[in-house]
Amino acid sequence: MKTTLGRRTRILAATTATAGLVLVAGCTSSDNGGSGTKTAAGGVELVKAGQLTTCTHLPYPPFQSEIDGKVQGFDVSLIDLVADDLGVKQSILDTPFENFKTGAFLNSGECDLAAAGMTITEERKKNVDFSDPYFEATQAVLADKKSGISSFADLKGKKVGAQAQTTGEDYAKSKGLDPVSFESSDAVLNGLRTGQVEAVVIDYPVVQGWLKDKANAAAFEVAEQVNTGEQYGVTVKKGNDKLREAINKAIKDAKADGTYKKLYEQWIGPYDESAAAPSPASS
Repeated sequence: MKTTLGRRTRILAATTATAGLVLVAGCTSSDNGGSGTKTAAGGVELVKAGQLTTCTHLPYPPFQSEIDGKVQGFDVSLIDLVADDLGVKQSILDTPFENFKTGAFLNSGECDLAAAGMTITEERKKNVDFSDPYFEATQAVLADKKSGISSFADLKGKKVGAQAQTTGEDYAKSKGLDPVSFESSDAVLNGLRTGQVEAVVIDYPVVQGWLKDKANAAAFEVAEQVNTGEQYGVTVKKGNDKLREAINKAIKDAKADGTYKKLYEQWIGPYDESAAAPSPASS
């Protein structure tokens, strides 16, 4: 099993509303055998020498979140494999989620790729190129046990929450709901805990992570899982085929040598082959 991401340190809090917070892993952009080149293994061009810069949106456990000063999670570990293959280290830039739809930080040269538990959609494909799908996700309705909600249909007339700019929010709206919009997954959970909403619609793997906490499991329950046919992919700037192919190779290799399964069990739970092996043809 390849090594996972090392300890990260906050080095810059940007002063603009659109920029993010940089967290880097144990090296600087000058590290790369002292050469300072922006060309990594396989001829992949990087925005900064010696590092693979990932745009993400924190927190979104179990895919990426900051734990004990480290940015960790399933997506983080997968992209570490890509960085290892390229002979560099991964660094992470925390950015607003809406940037993932437009590819803004990829186009501006601030990030090489974006990994954020992001669903592949035709709308997003207009602005970015996706890797092969690496995870199949369902939406879940998580409800307060006292709410009387036992299915998605029961959400009508109830106070429902969702994370802003996500497919969970889009799905709720498409079914005639008017969900309360929260900025992050942590804010969604807090809205449920504090009674701002009676239920939330969000990706099931996120709910799985929440329910590992005994207090959450005692208060909330999954009312229904909704299979919306969603698959996650990693994005790169339009036309960046070499990096996209490097990502695809790392994912394929991880599935073949058992690394993917180990990371799945570490971050998400009991291995679910159907979720772990989506068909590229269905993206």
